[in-house]
Amino acid sequence: MSKFSSGLAVGILGTVAVFAGSLLSFKKTVVEPIEVQEQKFDDNRKKAMRKSRSAHHG
Repeated sequence: MSKFSSGLAVGILGTVAVFAGSLLSFKKTVVEPIEVQEQKFDDNRKKAMRKSRSAHHG
């Protein structure tokens, strides 16, 4: 019975490791590029707002 228990434990740990790896790779390939793009949009919006305000105070 101990071989079964150790095999079950190794299988569960392997499954958890694969699941965690897939979540990290999803975050790296999907979530982070979206966050970077949103940050660029925010920066451009801030620059445009500053430029618009300074153009009307000249």
